[in-house]
Amino acid sequence: MVTNQRGELGDQQHAMQQTLRSSIGCVGVGLHSGARTSMTLRPADADSGIRFIRKDHQLSTPIAARFDQVCDTNMCTTVGQRDGVVVSTIEHLMAALAAMEIDNVLIEVDGPEVPIMDGSAQPFIFLIECAGVVRQSSPRRWIEVLKPVTAVAHGKSARLEPITANAVDNAGMASHLFEVDCRIAFEHPLIKNQSFTHCLTPERFKSDIASARTFGFAERVEELWARGLALGGSLKNAVVVSQDKVLNEEGLRFKDEFVRHKVLDSIGDLYLAGAPIIGRFVGDCAGHAMHNKVLRALFADPTAWRYAGPAADEQAMPLRKAAGA
Repeated sequence: MVTNQRGELGDQQHAMQQTLRSSIGCVGVGLHSGARTSMTLRPADADSGIRFIRKDHQLSTPIAARFDQVCDTNMCTTVGQRDGVVVSTIEHLMAALAAMEIDNVLIEVDGPEVPIMDGSAQPFIFLIECAGVVRQSSPRRWIEVLKPVTAVAHGKSARLEPITANAVDNAGMASHLFEVDCRIAFEHPLIKNQSFTHCLTPERFKSDIASARTFGFAERVEELWARGLALGGSLKNAVVVSQDKVLNEEGLRFKDEFVRHKVLDSIGDLYLAGAPIIGRFVGDCAGHAMHNKVLRALFADPTAWRYAGPAADEQAMPLRKAAGA
């Protein structure tokens, strides 16, 4: 565990759970469905977690934003129920909630997909800041990675491992608890090999990651449309590259915006652990499927993780049941 000189997680060890101060909403198009969707973020009780509910289905029950509720990882992350009610493209919103340290929120949508907005997490950060954040009566908990776990497939890999002493500042205090190290490789002259390491804090996320947009290739657009994907995609909500240039008039927001967006996706997908992670994630050409696989691998091994924080043992039982531990 990353500790200060007193053997604690610094002030973060004693942090309380957080939710929104007030409800706030937005309207936008779904990236893949093309459907116009309304979304409202509502405050939620302590220990209730992050949940989605489809308001266009009268009998819909809340869907926990958790790794074991993921039912599809094709081009985005989708959570859903056995009755077929799902919510797709949740990763950018989840990244914003993770970065802003929101533990409990009810997310209402009246369609199958979270609005894509501009293709980044920045609009969701704006919504959270406009709604305000309030501390709650229950202490926050963390999932501490105790030993490395890895998922490998088709030349891609995702790894969770204990965080190192790099997370401790000169005063012996934990400066961050979660670190993401991503690498991507594309046979495209504008992307090629890129890597980025991010130490997650609210301010670092807002300055370095939040505005990085999802991206795609112009030559694949018709193929995706034929598969019923990217029906709502445009230059307003994605970076699109042709064989030799970025088609967006404003260009890139960062010269390495592509890998920064992969970091964003990783943070969002891994917040489906059900609580913030104390650990380090290493992704090598990993995507949504690999992120979910490494979470499942972590929770499949009871010796690879534990809850950290006050009352950790009491709070661990629901997730251990979900993991089959």
